[in-house]
Amino acid sequence: MTEVKTGKPMLSPRAILLIELALAMGGFAIGTGEFAIMGLMPNVAQGLGISEPQVGHVISTYALGVVVGAPLLAILGSKMFRRHLLLLLMTFFALGNFASALAPDYHSLMLFRFVAGLPHGAYFGVAMLVAASMVAPDQRAKAVSRVLAGLTIAMLIGNPTATWLGQWLSWRWAFGLVGLIALLTVLLVAIFLPLDRSEPRNNPMRELRDFNRKPVWLALAISSIGFAGMFCVFSYLAPTMLEVTGVGENWIPVGLAAFGLGGIVGNIFGGWLFDKLRFKAIAWLLLWSIFVLLIFPFATHSLWTILPAAFAVGTMVTLSPALQTHLMDVAAEAQTLAAASNHSAFNVANALGPWLGGLAISAGLGWTTTGYIGAATGAVGLLVFWWAWNTRDEADVKSVDAAVVCD
Repeated sequence: MTEVKTGKPMLSPRAILLIELALAMGGFAIGTGEFAIMGLMPNVAQGLGISEPQVGHVISTYALGVVVGAPLLAILGSKMFRRHLLLLLMTFFALGNFASALAPDYHSLMLFRFVAGLPHGAYFGVAMLVAASMVAPDQRAKAVSRVLAGLTIAMLIGNPTATWLGQWLSWRWAFGLVGLIALLTVLLVAIFLPLDRSEPRNNPMRELRDFNRKPVWLALAISSIGFAGMFCVFSYLAPTMLEVTGVGENWIPVGLAAFGLGGIVGNIFGGWLFDKLRFKAIAWLLLWSIFVLLIFPFATHSLWTILPAAFAVGTMVTLSPALQTHLMDVAAEAQTLAAASNHSAFNVANALGPWLGGLAISAGLGWTTTGYIGAATGAVGLLVFWWAWNTRDEADVKSVDAAVVCD
C-alpha cells in the first residue's frame, strides 16, 4: 500500500480483495441472521408456543429495525471514519443476535430481533461505499455485487447450515452462530481495512437535503415494493414444503440452498447487467421477477419442481446490486444516507412480503398464494419504475453521468 499526494491510500488488487472478503463476511453474518428464522419457522413456533404467522411477525420486526436503524445510524455516524463505523455496527449486530439466542419468550424475541436489525442497513450502506470507492467508476456495480455476495452465500450455505443446526439442537443455536460470525467480521475488518483519514467527511444537513429528492425516493419505492414478492415466498418456503409439497423437514435446508444458489447467480448477473444497461436494467429484472413468482404456485406440489422454482425466486436478488448502484448515481451528496436507506427499503419489502403472505394464509387462501401476491407487488414496482423513468429530467440524467465519471 502506497500514499499519493492526496494522502489517500492506493490499494493493491490483493488488498482490495481482502477488504471485499472482510466486508462480505459481514454480509454473510447479516444474511444468515436475517434469513435463518425463515427456515426455522416451524421450530421457533413450537419452541415458543406460537403460530407460524406470529413468527412471520418476528421476521417483520427485524425488518422494522432495519428500516428505523439504517437512516438513523447513518446520520449519527456520518462524522465517523467508515472503518470505525463498520466495526461499531458489526459489534452491535453481534450483541443483538446473542440476545436473540437467549430470548425467554415471544415478546422479548421480537424486541431483540428489532435491536439486531438496527445496524443492518447502515453496515451495508457504508460497506457498499467502501467497495465502490476502491474501483473504477464503470466497475462499481460489480464491486457492490462482490460484497453483496456474502449475503447471497449466506442464503446458499449460512441459512441451510443454521437451519440444520437449529433443527438438530435448538433454533437458539442458530442466532448464537450468527453472533460468532459477526465477531469474526469485526476481526477481519480491523485487520484488513486501513483507516483512510483523507476520506470525505459527511455533512448530515447536506445529506438530508440531497436525500429529499424525487429520484432517490422513487428508487427506494421500487426497492420497497418490487422486492416484497421474493420475501413473501421465501418467508413461507419451509411450511410450504411441509404442508403442500409434503416432504420431511430434512428437505427444508435443501430448498433453502436452492434459493441461495439462485441468489448467487442473480447477484452476479444483476451487477453485470446494471453496468451494461444502467437504470433500464431494473425494468427487465422486475419483469423476470413477476414471471418467476407467477410460476411458483404451480411448482409447489412436487419436490423436483419446487427446488428449481426456489432457485428461480432466489434469482430475484438481481435487483439488489442494480438498485444499490442506481442510488449511488442519483444521491448526489447523500451517499451514505441513501446507500443505508436502500437496505431500509429492502426491509420494508421484507416486512411487507411476510405480512401480506401471512394475511392470505390466515384467511385460508393457502400457502401457494404467496406467489400471486408477490407477483402483484412486482407489478406495482414496475409501475413505480415507469414513473421514475418518465419523470427524469435533464438535471437527473446529468447527475447520473457525473456520478459515473467522477466517482
